Amino acid sequence: MAILEVNNLKKYFPVTGGVLLRRKGWVYALDGVSFSLNKGETLGIVGESGCGKTTLGRCIMGLYDPMEGQVIIKNQVVSSLNFQQRKKLTLNLQMIFQDPFESLDPRQTVKEILEEKYIIHGKNKGDLESQINMLIKRVGLLPEVLSNFPHEFSGGQRQRIGIARAISLEPEIIICDEPVSALDVSVQSKILNLLLKLQQKMGLTYVFISHDLSVVKHISDKIAVMYLGKIVEMATADGIYQNGLHPYTKALLSSIPIPDPTSSRQRIILNGEVPSVEHPPVGCRFNTRCEYVQDICYKKEPGLFLNGQDPSHLTACHFFN
Repeated sequence: MAILEVNNLKKYFPVTGGVLLRRKGWVYALDGVSFSLNKGETLGIVGESGCGKTTLGRCIMGLYDPMEGQVIIKNQVVSSLNFQQRKKLTLNLQMIFQDPFESLDPRQTVKEILEEKYIIHGKNKGDLESQINMLIKRVGLLPEVLSNFPHEFSGGQRQRIGIARAISLEPEIIICDEPVSALDVSVQSKILNLLLKLQQKMGLTYVFISHDLSVVKHISDKIAVMYLGKIVEMATADGIYQNGLHPYTKALLSSIPIPDPTSSRQRIILNGEVPSVEHPPVGCRFNTRCEYVQDICYKKEPGLFLNGQDPSHLTACHFFN
């Protein structure tokens, strides 16, 4: 049974201008995104900057209110909940942010940062200090660091503190918003392995947002490729990397470096104009950059079609499915 469902989620941001700041248009950040995720799975969300990945994560978290659509967590429609019910739901839903320095209060010590959630949610029963000590050890740090401030740590250590804060109340779902993109490559693998270890021990479900396809492949069970606010392809990780069907997915895959100086991959260069998120193309949103474009692509928007050979492989293309 699905622990997280997203149904036709839409989020538009107003574009204002003039002396009175009147609305002149909309930025179509999310325009009809749907997927479901089972307990213990990881869904990787990939795409170029501005495709709507972070907006999707923030809508699931409730940091943004969607204009249309539903986020359903454990059969509860989030938009139908009152304040107290939402507060209780956050026990099952947490977020790891991209910049660990910006997401931690510089005026608080690590101990104060980690204690805060226990106090807010009334979970500080028993020996809170021992709970904090166990929590910080779980993410690979020593209790001696609890009296330090965020600026005294490296980027990787700060992200470990952010992860500790996210898992402190033992949630079931964690939104990972590019959690390793601000870190050195040598540190990224350690953080990814930590996330995998925690998932295995705690039965966590991840929505993992990233622009790095190599990272997403390492951690994900399923992958959704986004373009201009829509999912254009979704399949298992192996299905995407071994048999990516959508022309945009193929272009992304061709950009992944091969860690072998004697090997090379033919790079697919996308031509054409990158559309504005304020004025997305009519029909298929990829029609301004697709080399296979035909008349129907300018008239009709393709839905996510099932692949005949693999029922779990969905592609939003009139021809490649």
